[in-house]
Amino acid sequence: MNAAELGEPMNGKTMQWMKNTAAQYGCVVTGSLIISEKDKFYNRLIWMRPDGSFECYDKRHLFALGKEHHTYTAGTKKLIVELKGWKICPVICYDLRFPVWLRNVDEAYDLMIIVANWPERRALHWRTLIPARAVENQSYVIGVNRVGHDGNEVYHSGDSTCISPNGDVVYYKRDEEDLYTFSINGDELVKIRRALPFLKDEDKFQII
Repeated sequence: MNAAELGEPMNGKTMQWMKNTAAQYGCVVTGSLIISEKDKFYNRLIWMRPDGSFECYDKRHLFALGKEHHTYTAGTKKLIVELKGWKICPVICYDLRFPVWLRNVDEAYDLMIIVANWPERRALHWRTLIPARAVENQSYVIGVNRVGHDGNEVYHSGDSTCISPNGDVVYYKRDEEDLYTFSINGDELVKIRRALPFLKDEDKFQII
């Protein structure tokens, strides 16, 4: 919650690192950080492209149990980005618990990415909710979580994972930092949605 000390401007060192890394490796780099802007603080996800252009998503759901709402300002807009033909919905940590916000209305996305700081003592929730989001939204879901003890000695077990639209485990890692490459199949996603067109029967709604 020490946002005043740890927050950075949009042209700060983390943004520069993301820009340089994306350009160096010719890839998109994404993750969230504390942004200080106009006397407010945001947990802001950055989607940084190799050419230096980027998109932003501010965490929608603030963790009241940890008093985040006293420090941070909540976002109001969902972000959908495109990469190599994939429509991607990146979100942050606690957002995972809110299926209405994440509902895949009109097949808006094919892949959800969740970056998180999710403690081990609630790891069962993490491991349950990610497959639920994948199955109900007929999308791949990738959850990337920290590993190890934080500054308050709270342990984080990682449990980073990729789940298919059918609920199958594509990748899973617990208790270890890892760098791993895996493939997801767009044709398989289309096949699942055609064979089981559940999204066409969903309720139509908007969050105001």
